[in-house]
Amino acid sequence: MSAPDWQKSSYSSESVNCIYLAAAPDRSVKLRESDDPDVIITTSPDRFRAFLLGVKAGEFDHLTT
Repeated sequence: MSAPDWQKSSYSSESVNCIYLAAAPDRSVKLRESDDPDVIITTSPDRFRAFLLGVKAGEFDHLTT
């Protein structure tokens, strides 16, 4: 199996805390964080889409205050 083609979030710019995404051959979505790249979260495209919609809607804002 080939290594994932990781894409860095455009919001990460040049900072050290970066989020990376990759589409896997099995159509799953992989996520990792630059500080601990060996920890990889795997989810489905539908669940990832639901997560992004929740973030955009502010459903997780209470976790940042």
